[in-house]
Amino acid sequence: MSRRVGVSGTAVLAVGVLLAAVAGSFAWLDMPLAALFTATAVEEAGGFVARFFPPDLAPDFIAKVGWAALETLAISLVSTLLAAFGGALLALPAAGRHGLVGRHAARFVLNLLRSVPELVWATLMVLAAGLGPFAGTLALALHTTGVLGRLFAEALENSPPTPAEALAGGGAPALVAFFYGTLPLVAPQWLAYALYRWEMNIRMAAILGFVGAGGLGALLYYSLSLFQEAQASTVIIAMLAMAVAVDGASAWLRRRAGA
Repeated sequence: MSRRVGVSGTAVLAVGVLLAAVAGSFAWLDMPLAALFTATAVEEAGGFVARFFPPDLAPDFIAKVGWAALETLAISLVSTLLAAFGGALLALPAAGRHGLVGRHAARFVLNLLRSVPELVWATLMVLAAGLGPFAGTLALALHTTGVLGRLFAEALENSPPTPAEALAGGGAPALVAFFYGTLPLVAPQWLAYALYRWEMNIRMAAILGFVGAGGLGALLYYSLSLFQEAQASTVIIAMLAMAVAVDGASAWLRRRAGA
C-alpha cells in the first residue's frame, strides 16, 4: 500500500512540475494567444489565405514546378540510397561485429551524424559545395546515415546468431556467413527502415530548398519572397501530391517485400 501511495505521489509531483514548466514557458515567451481570436486577426488570416487562390496554372510555371519536383525526387532517392549504403557499413561495427573499440567509434559517428538536423547540414553543405541539389543530397545523406545506421545496428543485434554461427562452424568465411546467415533475417527490416526514411526525405528535400539546396523548396522560397502567393500555392500543392505519391509507393513496396 505504501509503495502504491509513493508511486502515486511521484506521478502527481511529475504532473505538477510539467504543468508549472508549461505555464512558465508561456509566461517567458510572452505569447499573445488571445490576439489570434480577435475579429481583426480572423479577417487578416482570411485575406492571407485568399491570396493563395486560385493557384497559378500557367503552362510555363507548371513545367517549372514539374522540373523542380523531379529534382526534389532525385535528391531524396540518391540521398536515401547513399545513406542506406553508409548506414549498413557503419551498422556492422556499431552492432559489435568488430570489437568493442569499433562499436564505440561507430556509434559515436552515428550519433554525431544524426544529432545535427538536416537544415544545419544543408547550410554547412551549401557553404562547402555551393548552392544547388548537390548540397541538399549531401545534407540528407549525412543525417539519414546516422539514423539508418543506428536502426540497422539494432536490427543486427536483435537477429538470432544461430544461422551465421552454423555457417561459420562449417568453414564458411565470415562474409559468406553474414550474407547467407544474417542478412536474410534483417533485410526486410532494413528495407522497411530505408523506405520510411525515403518518405521523410522527400518532405525534407522540399524544405531544404529554403537554404539554397534546390528543388521545390527553392521555388517556394522564391515565390514567397516575391509575394507571389498564387505560384506558392501551386508549389505547395505539388509538394503535397508528391508526398502522397511517395507514401503510396513506399507502402506498396513494403507489402511486396513483406517488410
